[in-house]
Amino acid sequence: MKKGFLLLVFLFFINQMESQVLISLIFGDKLNSPFLEFGLEGGINLSDISNMESSGMNPGFNLGFYFDIRSKQNPAWMINTGVIVKSPMGARHIPVYSLENENLDNTFAGGTVNREIRYFNVPILIKYQFKNRIFLKAGPQVGLLASAFDKFENEINKNDVVYKNKIRDQIRVIDAGVVFGTGYHMNVGNGLNVTIQYYYGLVPVMKGDGPNVYNRSLYLTAGIPIGKGKAAQRRAEQDAELNKVILPEEEAPKPKK
Repeated sequence: MKKGFLLLVFLFFINQMESQVLISLIFGDKLNSPFLEFGLEGGINLSDISNMESSGMNPGFNLGFYFDIRSKQNPAWMINTGVIVKSPMGARHIPVYSLENENLDNTFAGGTVNREIRYFNVPILIKYQFKNRIFLKAGPQVGLLASAFDKFENEINKNDVVYKNKIRDQIRVIDAGVVFGTGYHMNVGNGLNVTIQYYYGLVPVMKGDGPNVYNRSLYLTAGIPIGKGKAAQRRAEQDAELNKVILPEEEAPKPKK
């Protein structure tokens, strides 16, 4: 009963996240103002799990939306937040282990295993943009586990054989760490953000009493404001309306007696 309730809550959360992305795209211009920038952000990330025997970084694609909330006192300072809806982490070429099935163990003996852990990540970062449009940012990031699996691969008789072993019940539901990065806000169109940032996990990935291992991930992303131009145009039209000078009507000539 408890597992069923948790599953319903999780599915509801996913549905709400997808709905928010769709609503944000439709009403993007309503989310932009002189002190608030909304946009979509995506790119590639190269991840690894510390203290785990692996070989090379695990590549993946990330996608989400962001908000830059500027300080009214000093617009160079802002809070950079949002949700990274798709954000796979994991490790590449971890040691092959037993699947407790003789046929599967024989099939993948000598093969490779790649671990992939998917989260919904929420960064809450302090961001500072210099006059030359270069910015720095740093702060905490919290992740909610979506799914996790180990992908077994081998080649038998020149045919690729793949098996996914779900390991979600072995992974902690909450991940958390710190992010620090830098980037450039391009003066093109409504402003394209190009960012490189690094995530340093502080919460052990795996459950149990084994050695603690932590997520590490390098992000290379581009952020595109959504509806910023339309919002600016609407504000300009409103300002023009307010600045109109309404002249008093001329008095009609009085009839001669």
